[in-house]
Amino acid sequence: MELFEAIHGRQTISKVKQDEVSRELIEKILSAAVQAPNHYKVRPWRFVVLTGDGRKKLGDVFAASFLERNPATPPEGLDKTRALPLRAPVLIAVAADKPSEPKHIEVENISAASAAAYIMLLTANALGLGAIIRTGEWARDPKVKEFLGFEADQHIIGFIYIGYPDVTPEPYVREGFEDRTVWMD
Repeated sequence: MELFEAIHGRQTISKVKQDEVSRELIEKILSAAVQAPNHYKVRPWRFVVLTGDGRKKLGDVFAASFLERNPATPPEGLDKTRALPLRAPVLIAVAADKPSEPKHIEVENISAASAAAYIMLLTANALGLGAIIRTGEWARDPKVKEFLGFEADQHIIGFIYIGYPDVTPEPYVREGFEDRTVWMD
């Protein structure tokens, strides 16, 4: 796939089949992600790949955390929350390390991990897979961070859901750069 075609043609695919995605394809996605630029070559990204029962365990953490914050939630509400990580056969949590030295700046680590996440989305698309990145309350939830092995003050960039597309998205043309760009000569 040609670079500009990949960039301009990538679309968010929120509905995917539950068919297994091979470890080989997941490793290609991860290998591409770590090509992201990063200051001081610190490789500040962290990935947790959840498949099979790992997704179910994460769903249990989602439900327990939600119930703690919302004790009146009926069981069917918890079931819906518990099922969130099951929307795709592969879920990759992407986080950024905290700076380890004074010269390292947190936003640079976050930017590098975000670039790695975007490369994952592009790579999934190039491999014929569907992908979506989700954030929301779960990316900030201390219990979720703990379950995934992240520190409470560590930033989760997002959860990338990956699988074989179950929909053909409508063509989508993104807004141009013109209204967001200032040229200074």
